[in-house]
Amino acid sequence: MKFSKTISVFGSAVLMASLAAGASIASAADGPLRGNIRVVIGSTSTGGDTYQNSSIVVDKLAERLDLNMKVDAVGATAAFRALDRDSRGNTLMIFHDQSYLGYLYGVEGYDNIFEKYTVGPTVAINPGNAYLVPKDSPYQNMTDVMDAVGNGETVRVAIQPGGVSEIGFSAMKNAVSIEHPGMEDNLVAVNTGSQADKNQQLFDGQADVINGSVQANEQYTRLPEDDQKAMRFVWLTARNGTIEQAPEDGMGQTDREQLLEFVEPNVTVTMGDSENFTFDKEFFFLYNKDMDPAIVEQIDTALEEIYAEGEIQEIQKNSFFIPNFKPSDEAAAYLKDKMTRYEGIINNIQ
Repeated sequence: MKFSKTISVFGSAVLMASLAAGASIASAADGPLRGNIRVVIGSTSTGGDTYQNSSIVVDKLAERLDLNMKVDAVGATAAFRALDRDSRGNTLMIFHDQSYLGYLYGVEGYDNIFEKYTVGPTVAINPGNAYLVPKDSPYQNMTDVMDAVGNGETVRVAIQPGGVSEIGFSAMKNAVSIEHPGMEDNLVAVNTGSQADKNQQLFDGQADVINGSVQANEQYTRLPEDDQKAMRFVWLTARNGTIEQAPEDGMGQTDREQLLEFVEPNVTVTMGDSENFTFDKEFFFLYNKDMDPAIVEQIDTALEEIYAEGEIQEIQKNSFFIPNFKPSDEAAAYLKDKMTRYEGIINNIQ
């Protein structure tokens, strides 16, 4: 009798502890998202920012929902196709602004995400999108670059066309058209591929400016000026407020205060009407249009709980990502407005 009472009391205690500590997990397990979940990303690299950021978020989400979730680096075209085929919710996608910029630039395989898919929550910003020059360049800053173009000099900018790499170049060209009308053709795109390809254009003297990132290129800014590979930043496209949220130590040997020297208002690329161009590379979920809306709500709720706890923010910041959770409805409206703003720039220069 005493033994069965002990079992009963112990069982009640376990049940109460489970209810108190794991209520959200239990409710998640009862939710519509079931089985093995494949999270495809728009990159084929398992060493890049998309995979790294997605893994942080998906690991936390899998733990919260008590589900088996795996990030699969298949590239943009294959990721969109996989999402198209699965309306059950067993295939989700995480990508960044490339998903709508590719459409605006007319890249094959990209559709209007706001018409074809359901846009899910934002999760983080990579604040590192940057433009660099050789350390011995005569251009000390972006004003020098713009003035040179306006004075008839040809300035070559190495980019990967059709997305995140190109949008800053488009903004430069738009600014030249505003400040030095008719001189835009002096700013020339050197279309190339990966970051290594863009770097090589600079090393070989085939480009005067390159698109890069704080994460990939900061190491080259530490080199002495007489080194062929030495570079320096002239512009980070991120908003000032975004860099303000970065770790104080910054990245490598470049601290946050030094990074702030390369964002507005210290560096300005005009959009006209006293507005300066900024661009935060933001990561977000995409869903099949026919997926159960209850899954959208389930993931929103789980992520809201995860971000409320605060641990994921520390993990993201340690990897030089800026936490940026917005639930699906808010994220969709925000990103659609963002696309409209950049569409205006792209149209202005075409």
